[in-house]
Amino acid sequence: MLRAKGETLTSLADCIDHTLLSPQATPSEVDRLCREALCYEFKSVCVNPLYVRACRQKLAGSVVEVCTVIGFPLGATGLENKVAEARQALLDGATELDMVVAIGLLKAGHTDAVLEEIRAVVDAAKGRAIVKVILETPLLSPEQQQLGAELCKQAGADFVKTCTGFAGGATVEAVELLRRTVGSELLVKASGGIRDRATAMKMIEAGASRIGASAGPALCREPLAN
Repeated sequence: MLRAKGETLTSLADCIDHTLLSPQATPSEVDRLCREALCYEFKSVCVNPLYVRACRQKLAGSVVEVCTVIGFPLGATGLENKVAEARQALLDGATELDMVVAIGLLKAGHTDAVLEEIRAVVDAAKGRAIVKVILETPLLSPEQQQLGAELCKQAGADFVKTCTGFAGGATVEAVELLRRTVGSELLVKASGGIRDRATAMKMIEAGASRIGASAGPALCREPLAN
């Protein structure tokens, strides 16, 4: 079921990562997330590592992928911890990993260290999971966003992603910048503050191939305004 470079979209639901990453998320809420994902045939559910195994069991045999987060939400856990998280997530059944970059190192221009950690997670996931790298664009200048996207390309990631939503939301401008920077080599995921269909469609028009949102069902039910 893995699909990244060159993937095509047949509907809005097909590009939604149905997301529940709040610290107070309960097992029953995760179960509902999975049921909604199955109903709408979303691309994935995105959950904290704690719930990967349960989601894999609930979604077994379906088209819905299991996505989890690495180094979330601060990106400050260090290379070894991120690789360990990635390996455990793979053992638990994750097929997509959304990794938060070391934001402080990126802002400081420590490009070798940032490249090394992205590459380490990509290598750990190779052939088993898609890697999306979260840059946390609200905390970065346009130049830093571009640099981060270039490092994602060099490291062999599948996606560059705007943000966690914990420090601000995605913008059309950030998506456009990331899309221009990565060209056809990587895909772009827009996430953070996308709560209505019109906003989701603007992100797709700007170049996003994935939408991370907790409001997936509403996005799919809501008609576009004229």
